[in-house]
Amino acid sequence: MRMIGVIDLLGGRAVHARAGTRESYRPLTRAANVPIEPGDARALAHAYIRLGLTEMYIADLDAITGHRTQAPVIEEVAAMGVPIWLDCGTRSVDEARRAIDLGAEYVVVGLETLPSFDALEEVAAAVGGDRVAFSLDLRNGEPVVMNEAIAADRTAETMAARAASAGAGTLIVIDLARVGTGVGIDVALLDRVRAAAPGVRLIAGGGVRGWDDLVQLAGAGCDGALVATALHDGRITAAEIDAAKRLLPHL
Repeated sequence: MRMIGVIDLLGGRAVHARAGTRESYRPLTRAANVPIEPGDARALAHAYIRLGLTEMYIADLDAITGHRTQAPVIEEVAAMGVPIWLDCGTRSVDEARRAIDLGAEYVVVGLETLPSFDALEEVAAAVGGDRVAFSLDLRNGEPVVMNEAIAADRTAETMAARAASAGAGTLIVIDLARVGTGVGIDVALLDRVRAAAPGVRLIAGGGVRGWDDLVQLAGAGCDGALVATALHDGRITAAEIDAAKRLLPHL
């Protein structure tokens, strides 16, 4: 199983995301159970690398909400030499190419900012579907639909199938209401999404608490997990990261 450390950026600082209420996010003060300068994204990235993580997911919350992209921080983290999954509110081919120029190995196109599935198809055709991840943004299991043009594809399963048909090589299923809360994962929903889109990579995030959740994700057919809070407070250790990468795909 791919273990991917999450860096949520707000105002250029790494913040602790919790339940999707962005106005309440506060700068992180711990990484891998070690104190860091509040909001130091570079220190957080180094802590992830020391734990043995070889991929990172950056959510540029400023760009996602229509503000200025946090380019300097993203470029510094990308320069550390690990592949980056970057969600910076990509809506078009030009924006996807800019994300790649910032150092993204994978461009994340989120449901929250998606103008249409035609736009997703255009991005996948332009930069290669294997480099495109569709983020199925949920809240309490329901898709976060901001654009009525895609409201017809309302369920998680139909949106997953539509994104796969559009050429996205990866689906990221993330329930914003579960992020940072430690409430656990919705295995039944992941089972349904996997059945709806069997031919793509499936990565889950939001609520991962520890080893038992990672085992459940593997059992649901997930290829990877986005993890943040459980790394910050030490509930997932370097030994468990290594074990997840080596053993869980074979369960």
